[in-house]
Amino acid sequence: MAHTECSDKKSAATVTINGQQVTVPVGTTILEAAAELGIKIPTLCWLKKVSTTGACRVCIVDVEGVERPMTACNTPVKDGIVVITSTPKLEAARKKTMELMLVNHPLDCPVCDAAGECDLQDTCYSLQVDKTKYTAELERLPIRYDWKLLESDPNRCILCEKCVKVCREVVGREAIEIVDRGDRTIIDTISGKPLDCDFCGNCIGACPTGTLISKPFKFRGRPWTFDVTKSICSFCSSGCEIEYHAGNGRVERVTSSDDGYNKGNLCINGRFGYAAFNSAGRLASPLMKDSSGGLKKTSWDQALEAVATGFKNVAAASGGAAIAGIGSPRVTNEESYLFQKFLRGALGSNNIDSEARLGYLPAQVIQWEMLGYSGGTFGMDTIEKATAVVVIGADLKGESAGFAYRAIQAATKNNAKLVLAGSRATSMNKFANAFLQCRPGSEAWLVAGLNKAILAEGLATSANVTGLEPLKASLDAFSFERITEVSGVSEVQLREAAALICTGGRTAVIYGADIIRSADSKNAVGGVVDLALLTGAVTEAGAGIYPLDEKNNTQGMLDMGVCPEYLPGYHTYERAAGTFSSAWKASIPTIAGKDLFQIIDAIEAGQIKALYVMGSDPLHFLPNRARVLNALQKLELLVVQDLFMTDTARLAHIVLPAATGAEKSGSFTSADNRVQCFTAAVKPAGEARTDADILITLYSLVAADATSIPGSQDALHHEITSLTNLYSETCDHQGCLMGRIKNRTATFAAVPLTPCALPASSRPFALTVGPLQHHNGSMTTMSENNLLVAGEAYVELSCQDAASAGVVAGDSIAITSDNGSVSLKAKVSEQLQPGTLFVPAHFRDAAINTLTSSASYPQYVSIAKG
Repeated sequence: MAHTECSDKKSAATVTINGQQVTVPVGTTILEAAAELGIKIPTLCWLKKVSTTGACRVCIVDVEGVERPMTACNTPVKDGIVVITSTPKLEAARKKTMELMLVNHPLDCPVCDAAGECDLQDTCYSLQVDKTKYTAELERLPIRYDWKLLESDPNRCILCEKCVKVCREVVGREAIEIVDRGDRTIIDTISGKPLDCDFCGNCIGACPTGTLISKPFKFRGRPWTFDVTKSICSFCSSGCEIEYHAGNGRVERVTSSDDGYNKGNLCINGRFGYAAFNSAGRLASPLMKDSSGGLKKTSWDQALEAVATGFKNVAAASGGAAIAGIGSPRVTNEESYLFQKFLRGALGSNNIDSEARLGYLPAQVIQWEMLGYSGGTFGMDTIEKATAVVVIGADLKGESAGFAYRAIQAATKNNAKLVLAGSRATSMNKFANAFLQCRPGSEAWLVAGLNKAILAEGLATSANVTGLEPLKASLDAFSFERITEVSGVSEVQLREAAALICTGGRTAVIYGADIIRSADSKNAVGGVVDLALLTGAVTEAGAGIYPLDEKNNTQGMLDMGVCPEYLPGYHTYERAAGTFSSAWKASIPTIAGKDLFQIIDAIEAGQIKALYVMGSDPLHFLPNRARVLNALQKLELLVVQDLFMTDTARLAHIVLPAATGAEKSGSFTSADNRVQCFTAAVKPAGEARTDADILITLYSLVAADATSIPGSQDALHHEITSLTNLYSETCDHQGCLMGRIKNRTATFAAVPLTPCALPASSRPFALTVGPLQHHNGSMTTMSENNLLVAGEAYVELSCQDAASAGVVAGDSIAITSDNGSVSLKAKVSEQLQPGTLFVPAHFRDAAINTLTSSASYPQYVSIAKG
């Protein structure tokens, strides 16, 4: 007799199932207990990640002493009960249940997208339901074709409710519900209310039939005809596990298994953003500028030889310091490593940077100095176990949706207190115990106020933390009244939030773009890390600190040394330049190079003459568009390596077509420091090549000694791990996390806070530019799927400001700053405060950086109708 023990005897129950004993925690269902023994009970409505329904009745079992069969999915075990999961009577009852279910179910399997992966089909087959004695007059219900990205056929619905529960309990929305009664009951949108939908498609993944299907995938092929490749999402920084379904050299669908780290949950970008990979706008062949100034198709040999010759000529004439590179948070760790190795080892330049300079990198330098590591403390699943979660300056779904799903689980399943702090309300507000809405730009004051309140209330947990006295002294220098005056958040709100944040002793701290890109980011970021120290979030007993970035591999890119300050692994030039020079058989510069803004300065000054841009569009994301445009036009050589003809690529002398995340192998590092490897699902589109292939060829053409180029992926991985001392030899979650723990300091350091006064401006509106949940970077603006949901840029303003300006939704608004002016359609919102504006950052056509003078927010502007 098998017997499995549970360690907690006081809260455990021992049950016997099919003659086998198992001890499980009290509250475990019969279905879950059976699974512990490897006993499978058939189900249709049960889904592990949501609450049970007991609607399908297929999981009935016999419990000794109970007269009628019980549903295993929602019946908790009791100590000593005896369960039988299969008898002739139970099998007959299950079969009859299925027969009745099929009475109203159309047998349209030949044209149903779910055929071949339909739980209803599988259950019928396993129970040998090959006919039914029951009949009914069927009335076909109308199919919903009007939903974006989703199609709903209520005739196929078995009313399991899994889609409704996933929408509410996982995604945190209320897009659909059960409507009508009796045989008219269907799952539908909520009548009379705006559609409250993220278009994430998680309801499609939960549907056991073909009721809810993906419109972009409809009739693309039968499920079993596609090649399925497990991979890692290449959009946001959550690092979700996915599966690419490929056919005819294209990705046709993306799914995710409930058994994976993200429990099958994806956002709109992860599930539908793959359409960008198949876009007609993909670069398919190398291009070179001809004598007329136009870009013309050329061969790879000619293009690469021209790139190599151009770089060598500049280096020979002006030295390696006359060359710079801008890297990408989209490419793999291995490709980022090769990029900086090419710049440093082959060209002799430390002028290497990326868009992380706009906020994430400076923030991580501060965090590293205070904590001894960058990125998240633990894997993001730890957030679900938190007793309190504080989200500061972040739109979780817009920046990294996986973190939003974890915070929702903490709030709803673990009863964690959720505190949101920032200038804008988001869809997460419905779960919040407190919302501290500050004025844009006052985030440093808000965070200082939270630290001050925690100390004033005597709630601090600060073991192994130095610098507490200077922190306290700095906070004593200004009053709660002053904090309220600047931020708009009262002392009472701060003290009440402090009590919530410190509830239960296991706090998670998440901070995002409005902190990282604040005008006073030094105090804002330092204050957030101080908050994590005072709450014990960064200790083993805490639930961690988590900086967010919108893109998939920003953390890995920095780990690989794509910045001028550090070599890979955050090694300084003073300590490690010799080691890297020896390994690379090259003489690399020993002083820090120029950062992103200094690179632009140096181009203007004629000091930098050649620029290599990989997977980035500085003309789109850098502030002061006109200035950047003029600078790029001065270059003797501009090489752009990208998926699309970006604004920057149009200026290039040579354009090299690159591969998407689905078309290459490698690894990504998520914001919570999980290193995950993946393999290619399809070949690069057209003549495109992977960034690694391009870089290796260029290295061999340019380097004085190219023998240090690794001959295989394994050799490259070994070189990275041996030189960085950051990643493990195996690409998994625990290996990476252990590597970072070794590099941490034993003692943490708090910093004093001296928040700056907000700048005065003659322009009345505070403008923030940031991410939407329906896009990720600019890549998804090339996805026809995402564009169906969010097709263009807009300016969001408060109801009060709209009324004052006589503006209604859809009106054109001219936005003017000291730098320039743009016109966008108006979107009227109840989520914004009067005097504030929001514009999504994704759309190139909007050219919103025409307005900006710096990388921080808010920017101050005026508006006019028409």
